[in-house]
Amino acid sequence: MMAATIQSLILDMDGVLWRGEAPIGDLAAIFAQIRARGLRFAFATNNGTRTPEQYVARLAAFGIPAEPWQVVTSSLALAELLAQRFVPPHGRRVFAIGEIGLFAALQEKGFDVVGVDEAEQAEIVVMGIDREINFRKMVEATLLVRRGRPFYATNPDRTFPTPRGEIPGAGAWISVVVTATGIEPVYAGKPASPLLTLAQQRLGTSREATLVVGDRLETDIAAAQAAGFPCALVLSGVTPRAQAADWNPPPDFIAEDLASLIASLP
Repeated sequence: MMAATIQSLILDMDGVLWRGEAPIGDLAAIFAQIRARGLRFAFATNNGTRTPEQYVARLAAFGIPAEPWQVVTSSLALAELLAQRFVPPHGRRVFAIGEIGLFAALQEKGFDVVGVDEAEQAEIVVMGIDREINFRKMVEATLLVRRGRPFYATNPDRTFPTPRGEIPGAGAWISVVVTATGIEPVYAGKPASPLLTLAQQRLGTSREATLVVGDRLETDIAAAQAAGFPCALVLSGVTPRAQAADWNPPPDFIAEDLASLIASLP
């Protein structure tokens, strides 16, 4: 049940804060209002390509002051999950398909990230979005998973938003390995719970007082509802109002954009 007073926000970024390179509303003014209301906030994104420091720089360019601890990506959540399951993580070799955000998160937790030339030595297979993906990477991941290596992934998003439109996301490439092996990975990103759980732990507020804000029903809203968070859908991203009306159970809030949502919170 939602608390009478929301104390903190977990915010998605793409479709909530910006579309491509275009901000959604006056973000500096919106976050000034968030701070004036005494709300804590963190950012939780399935896009694990960047490091928290890179996201902080991007947020600052849009007029949003933030610190690295406030940025939680699916790559960070996945590295945290692996560190809990493979103890000790130091010396564990991981074949990772992804980008700098994923590699940095795994290395920070002590994992040894190997490339295709050393893939056969890997104990764990990890996949995220990789804009330099190739056939050899897919072959090595498939062979390892078929040999029984544990299979993990950042997120199941089938598409990735760009200014030109939706392009294949992490889930699209992961589906190739799933088809070839018959094995589904363990996900850390939405709609799974590790990403939101890590963000909430960093905020230090209860789930009932932590509002999850997103633009995708099947990831943001589904994850929040499954994990027991109150949630808000903004219509500034990919979800039209008609589709939102059919979602059951409905989100706790539906707003045109983040500015409208903040103004409407009790």
